[in-house]
Amino acid sequence: MTSEPLHPVPAPGRRTVVAAVGATGLAVALTACGSDNGSSDSSSSNTEAGADASGGGSGASSSASSGSGGGTALAKTADIPAGGGKIFKEQGVVVTQPTAGTYKAFSSKCTHQGCAVSEISNGVIICPCHKSEFSVTDGSVKKGPATQPLPAEKITVSGDSITLA
Repeated sequence: MTSEPLHPVPAPGRRTVVAAVGATGLAVALTACGSDNGSSDSSSSNTEAGADASGGGSGASSSASSGSGGGTALAKTADIPAGGGKIFKEQGVVVTQPTAGTYKAFSSKCTHQGCAVSEISNGVIICPCHKSEFSVTDGSVKKGPATQPLPAEKITVSGDSITLA
């Protein structure tokens, strides 16, 4: 009776193992940081402008805009709370009123991973994905992980109407 010599099965090299672990970790991180586009539906229930920018009507939905401005009518000034703001999901913009009578607009896309911001509370605009917070005054980062401010958007306030320029 003869026995065959036992040959060990070659194990994967160190580089192969490190590369496989790194690729797996990267896949997990990318999956965890992915965007959830449906997460901000409930926070912007009134995304359409109330009436046209010429002042006619009070609350009836209208797609008309100011004859001189040519932009998209967003809201009435009374719709934007002082010290807070409102998210216009379809237009991709956040309009804030940091102090009474002062209106600002910023992109609603978080500068960290591109998620749509979903909430405005206590003077900050909040991203639901990783909880970055931005100032309603100037869009600056108040809490990371985002490192860049929300880009400013151009709006026009004419009378009691706010229009996206």
